[in-house]
Amino acid sequence: MLANAMTMMDCVRLPARVLALAFLAAALSGPAVADDDAPVGKDGLPTYIVKDNQVDRGTYNGYRRFHSVCHTCHGFDAAGGSFAPSLVDSLKRLSYDDFKEVVINGRQVAGATGDRVMPSFGTDPNVVQHLDDIYRYLKSRADGALPGGRPQRIGS
Repeated sequence: MLANAMTMMDCVRLPARVLALAFLAAALSGPAVADDDAPVGKDGLPTYIVKDNQVDRGTYNGYRRFHSVCHTCHGFDAAGGSFAPSLVDSLKRLSYDDFKEVVINGRQVAGATGDRVMPSFGTDPNVVQHLDDIYRYLKSRADGALPGGRPQRIGS
């Protein structure tokens, strides 16, 4: 009798497990968004859309993520701070791959006033899972397409 009860309980839990696995698979496969939500350029790299100081969803999310984690060192609007350089300037010459490398693995740079350290964010899901969006935001600022301040999302 006990064996049947456990089997019946397993049957009740099975749909919940299948549903949980489906949600997990969807989350790991990346967001399901339209092209205008998280645009990609012809070169396959994340890009941005800025129209009348309004931005696509990906760039807006990048703004939010940057200001929740990165602005402490890199300053508001990525303009630089006392702890870290302006990313508006850095993204004018830093490639997407180099950007990812530094964010994921960190970097240490020796300077006249001592070492400057960029910590690794490779295990921080608030950064790594939104790296393309953070890049979109920073690149739009570096290219001069987006002024400082909180952008509005296209269609909001």
